[in-house]
Amino acid sequence: MVRVGLTAERLALAGAELADEVGFEQVTVSALARRFDVKVASLYSHVRNSHDLKTRIALLVLAEMADRAASALAGRAGKDALVALANVYRDYARAHPGRYAASRLRLDPATAAASAGVRHAQMTRAVLRGYDLTEPDQTHAVRLLGSTFHGYVSLELAGGFSHSTPDSQESWTRVLDALDALLRAWPAAAAPPAPSQAS
Repeated sequence: MVRVGLTAERLALAGAELADEVGFEQVTVSALARRFDVKVASLYSHVRNSHDLKTRIALLVLAEMADRAASALAGRAGKDALVALANVYRDYARAHPGRYAASRLRLDPATAAASAGVRHAQMTRAVLRGYDLTEPDQTHAVRLLGSTFHGYVSLELAGGFSHSTPDSQESWTRVLDALDALLRAWPAAAAPPAPSQAS
């Protein structure tokens, strides 16, 4: 049995693997201790508690996904970049559902700012540069893409599209086509209402 060589990094990786096997919500320090056949107390020199462990898993996953996204986006622009980024998230979620759930963990502001989550936002903005959006529309579009990608993937993972036609792949393709069309024809902001004149 493995009893030596444990580190916070190794525990995070093992926790990510366990999340894919049993679900992210089931990952605890106790479950990890059983996996390594060690006492729970021996892990507390590496992680503070289950929340700390889950945070470390989330940081690992965000970095993994960012690396994949960066590779997928290299040399692409416009719709090609949009589709590549979207497919990274969907493919990762389908291959690693527990890890993907970890990526949705809410992080405290300081941890989030130091995480690879920043890279995800930067890459999304890089995709949007191909659509010539300026602020604040670019931020609105970042939120739209995140909501669409992650909302679709979450519903798909939960089986929400498995009992009807057309196939979810066909819908996914059409959703990305629609996003591309929307981004190319982004609506201008409505002018603020004119101040009323007192009579």
